[in-house]
Amino acid sequence: MTAIEQTEAVRPRGTRLPRRARRNQLLGAAQEVFVAQGYHAAAMDDIAERAGVSKPVLYQHFPGKLDLYLALLDQHCESLIQSVRLALASTTDNKQRVRATMDAYFAYVEDDGGAFRLVFESDLTNEPAVRERVDKVTTECAEAICDVIAEDTGLSRAESMLLASGLGGLAQVVARSWLHSDRSVPRDQAVQLLTSLAWRGIAGFPLHGIDQPH
Repeated sequence: MTAIEQTEAVRPRGTRLPRRARRNQLLGAAQEVFVAQGYHAAAMDDIAERAGVSKPVLYQHFPGKLDLYLALLDQHCESLIQSVRLALASTTDNKQRVRATMDAYFAYVEDDGGAFRLVFESDLTNEPAVRERVDKVTTECAEAICDVIAEDTGLSRAESMLLASGLGGLAQVVARSWLHSDRSVPRDQAVQLLTSLAWRGIAGFPLHGIDQPH
């Protein structure tokens, strides 16, 4: 059931929605239209119709199509950033940290709403405000991973950031490839395969301050 259907299921016809609930309903409608049609092909008329409201109601909340798109990006970029941070904080076992982080990306792309397409497959990346948000999610996820690498290995911030960017990029690209292959490998198995690949690389950097056997 979509966000719009959930809202309609609990709201008697003819009643006014509180502003926040109406905004969430409009965002849900916009997400469905943008994911299905892309930014350029989507129209505010389509979004208003999908939400079951008039265009003036839509414009009361969002002055234009770009404002609506950016509001969705803010919401879904932050969702991935928080998921990665939670994954890293979920355990002190570094191999399990790698697995949890890889799984966070897989969960993100597998979400039924298809929000990842707005972030990683947008047809509007030439728009500076969109590019800024896409770069932000990539950078902040990498920075979260970088913090753990730098603390555990004693590598410089710059070195740790390179490794973190590699791990984050690997997770994002492989998760999307997995989804586009129609999940030809079960998710748990796919995550485990990617974890094994990533762990064999990052585990080659010794823990800082711990003597390693020769």
